[in-house]
Amino acid sequence: MGVDAFAAVCCAIPVLVSLLAVRVAYVLCRSGLPPSNPHAVGLRCLIVLGSGGHTAEMMNILTELHKDRFTPRYYVAALTDNMSLQKAQVYEKSLIQGDREKIIEDAQFMQIYRSREVGQSYITSIATTLLAVLHAVWLIIRIRPQVIFCNGPGTCIPLCATAFLLKVLGLGWSSIFYIESIARVKRLSLSGLLLYKLRLADQFFVQWPQLQQKYPRAQYAGRLM
Repeated sequence: MGVDAFAAVCCAIPVLVSLLAVRVAYVLCRSGLPPSNPHAVGLRCLIVLGSGGHTAEMMNILTELHKDRFTPRYYVAALTDNMSLQKAQVYEKSLIQGDREKIIEDAQFMQIYRSREVGQSYITSIATTLLAVLHAVWLIIRIRPQVIFCNGPGTCIPLCATAFLLKVLGLGWSSIFYIESIARVKRLSLSGLLLYKLRLADQFFVQWPQLQQKYPRAQYAGRLM
């Protein structure tokens, strides 16, 4: 009986691997295609913020969005980033005239563990990376975003990877839009390079034409700042 069970498992593994490969290929082929309903409204939107210029760039990008289409909006920043969510809250308040309840309804603000802090040893970063990944999985499952916007902070990697995994497993579909920072003139950031090489982003934008020439699957968006 034990031998039969082992043989069955051995036969099932190639089938499961093949099914997984087909599903990954399907997701990669479908990623980047125009949405079936381009005029859909009420899309749950996850916006990943980063310290320094990343948040300033993202807030500038958000001013060009159709707010009624991308709502509710979930802002996520690193746990040690004390400024980004404050900027997002100020921005959301500027959209509302005296109706504080609508701010709570249309936008939520969350924090996520960082995989590795500046100066942290690589040994201790193993535990913090695992914690960050688990936290990212919990956030994505909780929010189930239909659209994700990110532009470079490392906190976007576990979030985008989790969203991609859910697409492969058929548990949800998130369109991931990555906009590389304007500070990246000649080469991609590490976050951008990972998303580009692993094909996790549905749409990948750069702000310099020489970057688009170097990375042909990227789209040149012009200066967004």
